[in-house]
Formats: sequence, C-alpha cells, structure tokens
Amino acid sequence: MTPEACVRLAAARLLTYPDETFYRQLPLIAELAVGPEVADFLAYAEGERPLDLAAHYTSVFDTRNRRCPYLTWWTDGDTRNRGLSLVRVKRTYAAHGWRLDGDELPDFLPVMLEFAAIEEQAGTELLQEHRAGLELLRLAMTEHGTPYALLLQAVCRTLPGPTPATREEAKALARQGPPRERVGLEPLGPGIDLPWPTLPERPGV
Repeated sequence: MTPEACVRLAAARLLTYPDETFYRQLPLIAELAVGPEVADFLAYAEGERPLDLAAHYTSVFDTRNRRCPYLTWWTDGDTRNRGLSLVRVKRTYAAHGWRLDGDELPDFLPVMLEFAAIEEQAGTELLQEHRAGLELLRLAMTEHGTPYALLLQAVCRTLPGPTPATREEAKALARQGPPRERVGLEPLGPGIDLPWPTLPERPGV
C-alpha cells in the first residue's frame, strides 16, 4: 500500500463516529505510514475522553454549519441532481465489485476514502471529481479550528495539483470538470438531515 493509500485508509476510519470499533482500530492505524497530520490527530483522539470526542464529532459534522461529510451535498445541494450524482458514485463502486451495506450513502467521505485507498487509481479519479466539495469541507474544518481539519488536510495532500487556499479557488475546481447541471456550490438551505452510515468491514483490509 502506498503512503497516499495509507493516509486515505487511516482518515476513512478516523472520520467515522468514535464508537467502540473506532477505538479498537486506533493501534492498527498508528502502525500505518500516516504522516504527521494524521499522527497528530491520533494523539488528540487518544487523549480525549470518549464521550467528549463523540460530542465533538457530532457538533463538527453538521450541515447547518456547512461542515457536511457528504461530498455531493456541496455541489448539488438537496436537489434531484444529487440523486444522479449518488448513482454515478455507486456505479463507480460497482464497476470494482464494491457494494454498500445498509443505509450508507455512497458520497459519505469515509466510504469514498476507503475506496480510494484500496482502488487507488479509480479512487483518486473519484476524489478528483468531487474535489470541490472535499476542499470546501477542508476549509470549513480549518476555519472551525477542529482537529478533524488535520485529516482533511492530509487527504487533500494525497491528490495531484495544488490545494486551494480560498473558497473561491475551491469552487473553481468544479468549473474545470465536465459540464453538468449545477445548483451552485453553496449548500441549499439550513439543516439537511441525512442519515449517518457506518463504515463496513471490508475483506482483506
């Protein structure tokens, strides 16, 4: 596994809700070549009380505050266009033998990152396609001052090309891709209540 894939896999697991599975995986993640940013987040997570970290996670990943971990939300909002985008992501997974379990949404960032770690070429292309949302989430996390921003920074460094420094630069990424019907890069309206999927165990990971 390449260093980039290790970072993505580590971030995939660390960006899920901090439940018992999360804490069981921390020692395994620490053994990966994760780089300083992920290592700093690991130190933070290990030093927090579980209840405090869970409360922080819930407050950080909030659509009302525009810190949504569902990447198509950033470009399509709560419209029918988002449904089409979700289908496209599912088809990418299916082309590589991946099936989502339960109520998971395919654009949930931990799911996309795990795919990008194991199917590195196809996963990089998928992240690049949704990079505007990824970078906007990174900027939102950084502005909020949460340690979770470290994970987003590390993930973005695994992608080719420069990392946008501003929201306008991040939005411009979407305009560089293939023409699609867009509703604007700001999420539409407050409080889009979406389910929180759990990351499945993948064979051989």
